Amino acid sequence: MNKQNYKWVVYFIGITILITIAAQVYWNYREYQINKQNLISKVQLSLDNAVEAYFVNLTKSGIITFTSVDSIGENKKTDTIIVKTNSRRGLRKKLDSTLQNIAILENDKPLFIETPRNDPYPFFTRNKMIPKNIDSLMSKVFISISRDTLDLNNLDTYLNNEFNRNNIDVTYGLKYSYGERTGNDEFIHNTIEYKLEKFPEKHLTTTSKSTFLPHRSKLELFFTNETKLLLRNSFISILLSLLLSASIIASIIYLLKTIYKQKQLAEVKNDLINNITHEFKTPIATISTALEALKNFNALDDKVKTEKYISIANSQVSKLHVMVEKILETASLNQENLVLTKEPIELAKLIENVIEKYELINTNKKFNFKNSIGNVVLNLDKFHFENAIGNIIDNAIKYGGNKITIELVFDKKNIVILIKDNGNGIHKNEKDKVFDQFYRIPTGNTHNVKGFGIGLFYTKNIIEKHKGKIDIIYDKNNNTLFKIELLNE
Repeated sequence: MNKQNYKWVVYFIGITILITIAAQVYWNYREYQINKQNLISKVQLSLDNAVEAYFVNLTKSGIITFTSVDSIGENKKTDTIIVKTNSRRGLRKKLDSTLQNIAILENDKPLFIETPRNDPYPFFTRNKMIPKNIDSLMSKVFISISRDTLDLNNLDTYLNNEFNRNNIDVTYGLKYSYGERTGNDEFIHNTIEYKLEKFPEKHLTTTSKSTFLPHRSKLELFFTNETKLLLRNSFISILLSLLLSASIIASIIYLLKTIYKQKQLAEVKNDLINNITHEFKTPIATISTALEALKNFNALDDKVKTEKYISIANSQVSKLHVMVEKILETASLNQENLVLTKEPIELAKLIENVIEKYELINTNKKFNFKNSIGNVVLNLDKFHFENAIGNIIDNAIKYGGNKITIELVFDKKNIVILIKDNGNGIHKNEKDKVFDQFYRIPTGNTHNVKGFGIGLFYTKNIIEKHKGKIDIIYDKNNNTLFKIELLNE
């Protein structure tokens, strides 16, 4: 996958993630609004039920019930009022003398019926019962004999019961507005508030639609703390939504990382093929030239030239052998079937031998070895551990400056090997990548620096198989140091 295609994939995945988040936010917001409307409806229903319970309770303690024929039609005249009471005393004095027919009931039983003599068809007569369908034709308005307003403190008791029954937990207050008739047949609007002192400005409001309330009156309920209640009721759906969104986003991100990793592997593969081709091409060409010289220029007759060409070919074959061995060793590390042959070895002596080998072939480099641990002996695999240390020194020679320092020190119970050079060092962004298989800082088909990018990967695995660890640190001058820690067992 080229960079342009990968960029479009990243854009597409980013847009997909944004759409997923936006869809979940919209869905949760929409559900929140629906639940909010449902809560308002439940609160209003609870308020209406509380009002009904309040007035029903008043009818049991001296309340007159006036029933008017509202549902018959606006153009029809009402000729009868039925009065229910459980208290007869003084009732006739309080009734309006303009009424045509009056029926008085006590505990739902006919007690008194009065009908004008000039009405040949009274609505009720003395010994007749009330029709069974009277409730379907009439709506009730309850008016207390002793008061024209609501007792909000008493109403609050019924409202609390309704809220508890419906599992509604909100902070609320009440406001009752009603009209009072004056002597000039005018109305004065009065207001009674309950639990509204220092009530939050941000709140919801609902108005009772109960037909039990007196004419020209309004009962409002203000409530807050609804967000907590709505979130609690929607907890499961919100949790499932978050889990779904997180799963989708995590899957998409994992897909993106996988694509990126495959892209990197493809680049590393191409880089490795180019490097192997170049590394193998040079010694093969050298061997071919030496053999051609032996064949075509009578070099066999000259013993000195023969030995020279054979030596050149042999050195190039050895070089090919080393490169093949490195690749095979790396493959064996991946299969985790590499078995170390450990034996007691003096660490300082082993490192001195490695330094001597590189000093012979790199005379333009200056090596400095500092030993602060003495003749400490560790159980090491001589062959692989020498190669591991040699790979770090080899990288210092290729990428570093002219001065290479190797130091052995104690750090608590561990033995530390520090290898540094005076070159440009490794950038901090690259420090975690240099130990990856086939990774080389100069990427692409560039061959000014030899190697396959497997040396430090091999070194890291060998050090870890010796129960140690390797890391890149930086000194006060920002120089790169390879730090190897080994247990002093």
